[in-house]
Amino acid sequence: MKNKNLVIDKEKCIHCGLCVNDCITFALEFDENKNPQFAQGGEDRCLECQHCLAVCPVGAISIMGKNPENSDKILPSYNSEELLNLIKSRRSYRHFKNENLDADTMAKLKNMLHWVPTGCNNHGLHFSFIEDLSVMNDFRNYTNQKLIKILQKSPIKGAAGKFSKYKDALINGNDVIFRGAPHMIVVSTPINAPCINVDPIIALSYFELYAQSLGVATLWCGFAEACLQFFPELCKGLNIPDGYKASYVMMFGPADIKYARTTQPEPFKIDVVEKFAPQKISLIDKLKRYFWNSIR
Repeated sequence: MKNKNLVIDKEKCIHCGLCVNDCITFALEFDENKNPQFAQGGEDRCLECQHCLAVCPVGAISIMGKNPENSDKILPSYNSEELLNLIKSRRSYRHFKNENLDADTMAKLKNMLHWVPTGCNNHGLHFSFIEDLSVMNDFRNYTNQKLIKILQKSPIKGAAGKFSKYKDALINGNDVIFRGAPHMIVVSTPINAPCINVDPIIALSYFELYAQSLGVATLWCGFAEACLQFFPELCKGLNIPDGYKASYVMMFGPADIKYARTTQPEPFKIDVVEKFAPQKISLIDKLKRYFWNSIR
């Protein structure tokens, strides 16, 4: 059992019970003096989410060596219209400047990732960064040459899938996979993580919005993700640990294009369930739903 090192400043504690009530695993309880403590078995159940530290209005709780005075204060409000405009105006960029981001911006992007949410508070995500243009060019050239060699082989031509229509462009030196981006982030997750397919996408969604708030262009790159599946040696070169799944890739860097306005997308279908009543469905419908829900 890992020692969670729960420490209560009894002079500060106001016995409000917020920490006890907010604990999702019921790990905390009051002692005889109404000071919070671990309940029986609570230390084992603790998810290390630090909600107790975060919710305490007077900063009376430290846990796992984390002290409240080292946390940032939460702003009283946020500009929701500006946030909505950021969501509306984010774009997938395919035109990047041929230069590195400045070191301060790169550090901010990497540091932000420590706060992305994960299922069951599983902090096992791994992030591989390429933060130097010359390294990115080496990675880009190696991968593109591997793809060209494979796409030129006769038995593969018909089975190359989404890469086949880009063959001529690749051969002619067009970087249709990485789009000239100077930087790349690859997120990987342990194969035993409770939310293996969800956590990486959440992480990159947070990364993208924060990046674009800093004026950094981003591109979700399914082609690069496919390359990691086709060429395992790429994972080795990116320092992705054994037992981890390379889940997705995002390109990023200084933008070489500027968008003037938001788009006007076709709306998604939104249903409002006004009343729920369980319905009997046939075995065939059940099997179809099982199949649809299991699709990656």
